[in-house]
Amino acid sequence: MFKFLKEVVGGSGTGIKDLPYTIAEPYPSAWGSWTHSRATSKDDGSPVSVFSLSASNAQDGHLAAARNGVKRLRTVRHPNILSFLHSAEIETHDAGSTKVTIYIVTEPVMPLSEKIKELGLEGTPRDEYYAWGLHQIAKAVSFLNNDCKLVHGNVCLASVVVTPTSDWKLHAFDVLSEFDGGNEMSSGQMLQYAWLVGSQYKPMELVKSDWDLIKKSPSWAIDSWGMGCLIYEVCSGMRLGKTEELRKTGSIPKSLLPDYQRLLSSVPSRRLNTSKLIENSEYFQNKLVDTIHFMEILSLKDSIEKDTFFRKLPNLAEQLPRPIVLKKLLPLLASSLEFGSAVAPALTALLKMGSWLSAEEFNVKVLPTIIKLFASNDRAIRVGLLQHIDQYGESLSAQAVDEQVYPHVATGFSDTSAFLRELTLKSMLILAPKLSQRTISGSLLKYLSKLQVDEEPAIRTNTTILLGNIGSYLNEGTRKRVLTNAFTVRALRDTFPPARAAGIMALCATSSYYDITEIATRILPNVVVLTVDPDSDVRTKAFQAVDQFLQIVKRFYEKTNEADTTGGVSVGMASIPGNASLVGWAMSSLTLKGKPDNAPVASVSSTEISPPSFNGDSGIETPSTAPARVSTTTDLAELSVPTSPTSTDGWGELENRFNEVHENDKDGWDDLEPLEEIKPTPALANIQAAQSRPVSQPLSQTKQASSLPSKSTPILSKEEAEGDDLWGSIAAPAPKTSRPLNLKSARTEDDDPWAAIAAPAPTTKAKPLSTGRGRGAKPAAPKLGAQRINRTSSSGI
Repeated sequence: MFKFLKEVVGGSGTGIKDLPYTIAEPYPSAWGSWTHSRATSKDDGSPVSVFSLSASNAQDGHLAAARNGVKRLRTVRHPNILSFLHSAEIETHDAGSTKVTIYIVTEPVMPLSEKIKELGLEGTPRDEYYAWGLHQIAKAVSFLNNDCKLVHGNVCLASVVVTPTSDWKLHAFDVLSEFDGGNEMSSGQMLQYAWLVGSQYKPMELVKSDWDLIKKSPSWAIDSWGMGCLIYEVCSGMRLGKTEELRKTGSIPKSLLPDYQRLLSSVPSRRLNTSKLIENSEYFQNKLVDTIHFMEILSLKDSIEKDTFFRKLPNLAEQLPRPIVLKKLLPLLASSLEFGSAVAPALTALLKMGSWLSAEEFNVKVLPTIIKLFASNDRAIRVGLLQHIDQYGESLSAQAVDEQVYPHVATGFSDTSAFLRELTLKSMLILAPKLSQRTISGSLLKYLSKLQVDEEPAIRTNTTILLGNIGSYLNEGTRKRVLTNAFTVRALRDTFPPARAAGIMALCATSSYYDITEIATRILPNVVVLTVDPDSDVRTKAFQAVDQFLQIVKRFYEKTNEADTTGGVSVGMASIPGNASLVGWAMSSLTLKGKPDNAPVASVSSTEISPPSFNGDSGIETPSTAPARVSTTTDLAELSVPTSPTSTDGWGELENRFNEVHENDKDGWDDLEPLEEIKPTPALANIQAAQSRPVSQPLSQTKQASSLPSKSTPILSKEEAEGDDLWGSIAAPAPKTSRPLNLKSARTEDDDPWAAIAAPAPTTKAKPLSTGRGRGAKPAAPKLGAQRINRTSSSGI
């Protein structure tokens, strides 16, 4: 492209077809003799604007002025001046005549007059937008006059264009020239092309060609007059036809009127400098101008100012002109977040502005920034992204989630903050359907395995709920290995009642994934135990689950008898009426912040989101409209969960005759220790003991065995003895034998609280009655106080 443009400028071009741009239809209006057209690059299809000017005579003054404009536009750079990209001058020969055309390629813009028609703003939004645009042009004119000592010469409505972000920019530099009051030749170029300026835009000294007065005037005098003409055309909505029309001030805002009159002063030296116009006018002090100005100098603000600004921005954006917010503020906000100059509260404003866009525009303007923000190390940014993931999660593609989003989100599973762990967990409800099977099996399930034994009970509960919701996205082998163990081994044995309730509901909702053998040997035995759970909600759900799975077993039995199916048929819930779907998240872990598992919880947090229902077609009628409740009267320290007679401690370990299946294919469910169970109540302790001893021995054999200890039998402690023999506390004492057991010392220590401080026994030749003589007897426990050493042979010990 650059080689071509160099050749074109040198005059070797052959025509417009050789331009590396595709030129479309022109706009209805443009400055001077120029034609302003839309265009796109042939290389990458990016939009541009092309200004063209043609003349049949190489000595035409319009061509000379155009060459001056190309040179000035190329060398003058400012945020409020049109950005120059390329230029070309092409000679074409047709029927013996030569035609010269100059092309200027710039950033994509459109004439201000066309933009005003397109926006159609009225009232306050229009006034705020005009104030912002005039503020930008005033800065550009001030830059030329005060910093560069240049005079534009023709500031008017036609010399202003608007970018796609609604920024106003100054162009039409054909008349632009240097100004130096001490040099007579300094303004020669301006005077040379002054004939291009319409008479209605010329100040009186330029109309009279009073060169001496022009040289003595300040450098901003001519352009200040032009700035007044621009204000009139913008506010009145009409092009200036005669200079006398500038006296009509009815359309000029009252706050701008004094400065407007000073700009159009008949004495050049008294005209208001555009730099003073920016500083002094109250007209430019409005919400839109202040907001955009703050965003443009955001890097210069401290953290407190940023935080205050972005917390107010969501409400402030609703009061600003909607087109300007979407085209100007939104890109500024996105770039500031992407490059780290904005703080976390800005994310809320970004998503709110993004909600006003169409789906296609959202995917182009907002979604790329959000994806990049997941790589941020700022914890506040990560929390904001997870809290609002329901607003943009559906727009994320599966590839973006699997490759760019999930690797960063997964770090939250191991975060030290329980709040961030919980948000990460809940985000999987939206992200998991977009993950590949490799990511789910190789990464996600391992994290969920750890979260199911998390110290926060609410996280354990919500992990069970999540597993139930994403069960349909697991492949068949993973479901068989994970779900049964996750729900029966861990969830049903959790010390937190809502976690047990969630386990029951998850089993019901995923019942179509279990074969009849699993239901009969693993699920029903574990659920039946919970029908006597201390928590009423758990008991209710347990009875419903038992009824549901018994119907499945009964239906399998009936089909087997009718010879409609063969052995090992997996029976689901498709024909069972009801609704099989889990409720929303149980609660927020913040509800239990600082509380141990055995503390009573009064209520469930109100900050819960409802996950979508399971893909199961139907199920039994379960209470699925209310979130899991936490009892307000039951002390969790007194609750216990009966141990399933067939349960193990790992998700990946199967029981009984299934324990040899998938031994080498595990997802981390068998790497963790089981949950610590609290001490059961007496009633549940009896049930557990009864479950652990299905066959009882005759009482006479038990007594005989206890009276004949052997060396290979370990001596049980008092607690262990009472745990194994529920009747030990009221049983009759064992009959005396020739080799009595040493029971007196233990009974003395337990029954006599004074034994520890009693005086020593009297010293006699007779042995104390409590001291045995057999080999199996043990010496009496030493007591406090001075004692006499009994020097006897080892045979008497």
